[in-house]
Amino acid sequence: MGLDNGNPPGSAKQPTTEPTIELGKGTFFADGQRKVDYILCYNYKKRRISLHRLSLTSQASNGSLPLPSMLRRDTQPELEAGLPEGEESQLSEEEKAMMREEFESGLLEQGLQLERDKESRSQGIGFIRLHVPWATLSREAELQKIKVPVKKSYELRQPQGIAGKIALLYQTLIKPFRPDVPETLNTQSHQNRTKTLSHPFSRDKLHLFEIKSQDILFDYSVRSRIVKEILTRTACTQTCQATGISSLLATGVYNSAFPPHDGSFTRKGGRDQRNDRQLLYEEWANYGVMFKYQPLDLIRKYFGEAIGLYFAWMGVYTRMLVPPSLLGLIVFLYGVLTVNTNVPSQEMCDDNLNFTMCPLCDAVCDYWKLSSVCSLTRASYLFDNGATTLFAIFMSLWAAFFLEHWKRRQMCLKHAWDLTILLQIVFFLDQTRQINGNFGYIWTELIEQKDHL
Repeated sequence: MGLDNGNPPGSAKQPTTEPTIELGKGTFFADGQRKVDYILCYNYKKRRISLHRLSLTSQASNGSLPLPSMLRRDTQPELEAGLPEGEESQLSEEEKAMMREEFESGLLEQGLQLERDKESRSQGIGFIRLHVPWATLSREAELQKIKVPVKKSYELRQPQGIAGKIALLYQTLIKPFRPDVPETLNTQSHQNRTKTLSHPFSRDKLHLFEIKSQDILFDYSVRSRIVKEILTRTACTQTCQATGISSLLATGVYNSAFPPHDGSFTRKGGRDQRNDRQLLYEEWANYGVMFKYQPLDLIRKYFGEAIGLYFAWMGVYTRMLVPPSLLGLIVFLYGVLTVNTNVPSQEMCDDNLNFTMCPLCDAVCDYWKLSSVCSLTRASYLFDNGATTLFAIFMSLWAAFFLEHWKRRQMCLKHAWDLTILLQIVFFLDQTRQINGNFGYIWTELIEQKDHL
């Protein structure tokens, strides 16, 4: 059963994806055209009384979304006070269904398109697929100041002279360790010398942006993030006082909410027919490529900037641990080679010296031989010897160098991914949610004011 916001099912354009890229059939609506951006999952049981679903398709076009009589405030006074978390067992199936209907009608008001699986059995798991059309996508991208590439670009200057030769030699040496991904998804490659400028999206300046197709202008991670923001601010005010999908998940109205993958991770065609998930599986999430660099641009495209920065930090930290590991191994080998010449160890392990030590406690402890701790002394010397001082000095310098190196690497990624404004917007949204819990209504007012402008 499809639920739209007034658009007929066949009116959506076929997403412009490369014909050689393999995508799963379950990533589109039943019409095979609209991409699934988010999925809501819930448990259902058939009700004894047949309740008609809302006629959301026809009413969404004129902006009127009246609820059925059993959803109105005067017929359900016991639900006005809201539902605290942890009271999932106190909700009946009909109450959960009514809350889902109101929440879904709110999603349609926000401009999303919905498609529901037919509930053919008496009970089971239901899925609601969400798609964000271009009108809603462009509006939210403009409000969230999401940067998109513009038509202006420039070529980066090639290093000249000795510096250029050294850079070329370095790129040749590390070429076997580069992930096998398209050059457009590898900004670290020396062959990718084109820098594309970007600017916060604006619906009034579409002619300035490099828009090959409206369906592929925003990455899947951006589309899912926009849908997640809509899910977070959509409120239920008639069946319950709850705002956002998190409240409905906590009360058991929905079981889970998640964005889908791009089909299967196993490849059926050639190497040029791999989608992003298959590229990540073969060039990143695989023990066979653990010696290669991470495809950070592909990780960022698929999972978003936050996950991309996390794995960038993990990669830098792992590489920076190589020198301390080598030096620690040298310190350990030095202890192994010199343990027999260590005077304290020789004295403790020499039975002829026959040192007798005082009891360690009163009454119950007896005298003991110093040679009984010979093994412990020799083992401790392997890790605590004369070279350990050098290792401690090195680690203090290494910690400062690692911190400064990560700062530089982080700034390079923020510049390459245009994260400066994005991080400011995320910080502003987090602070606003902490100050005012009724953030959904504030955002709705901002949308209305922006539309009037």
